[in-house]
Amino acid sequence: MPTRIAAALTRIRQTLPTDVTLLAVSKTHPAEAIQEAYDAGQRCFGENKVQELIAKAPLLPQDIEWHLIGHLQTNKVRSVLPYVSLIQSVDSLKLVATIDKESAKLALSTRILLQVHIAQEETKFGFSPEELRTLIEKNAFTSYKHVQICGLMGMASLSEDEAQIRREFDSLKALFNEIRAKNLLPVSPFQILSMGMSGDYPIAVEAGSTLVRVGSSIFGARNYGAEASENKEA
Repeated sequence: MPTRIAAALTRIRQTLPTDVTLLAVSKTHPAEAIQEAYDAGQRCFGENKVQELIAKAPLLPQDIEWHLIGHLQTNKVRSVLPYVSLIQSVDSLKLVATIDKESAKLALSTRILLQVHIAQEETKFGFSPEELRTLIEKNAFTSYKHVQICGLMGMASLSEDEAQIRREFDSLKALFNEIRAKNLLPVSPFQILSMGMSGDYPIAVEAGSTLVRVGSSIFGARNYGAEASENKEA
């Protein structure tokens, strides 16, 4: 008989198109819960905090694909690079430069997403769409040889207004399409549009998301305390 986590994974997978990746957000949950999800076939997991990710990774199967989805401070970059498959929360040019510099030291090519601020809450991180367009048009990213920009990530407003959430996701999808259509960044790695969490991922999928970040619907709700003010529950 499947565990609760396995049953939740099955239920969520049945709601997703085959070309949409499910990222199981395991922040605050123990390695044992992640192992349960792994045993149910899940391989992609997301963590918010560097300390949590690097503490859990050595305890779990080595073929797990770890994504960092929380705000990343530049002084934590070097410690997390050996563990991550993708850093989704790259929210400044300074952070891109630091990841590139530290990746070069470790002879790595690090995959990243550019986080775009699409929500109404000021507490969210990310480039504004206008800022990102300007940086791309000025070729601000072209000098970095040890990062691969693989797409965009965004979080919608914490709201009951589905029309507003849909508008925000649609705006990010339009920016994603614009960058690809105009070849503003190398298209071959630029394939991922990460948007949608437990409360709004069906809307995100309708809007064109290729990766959804789902936590509480898989692992159950936890008391996130102060972290809740920084990131909407996944």
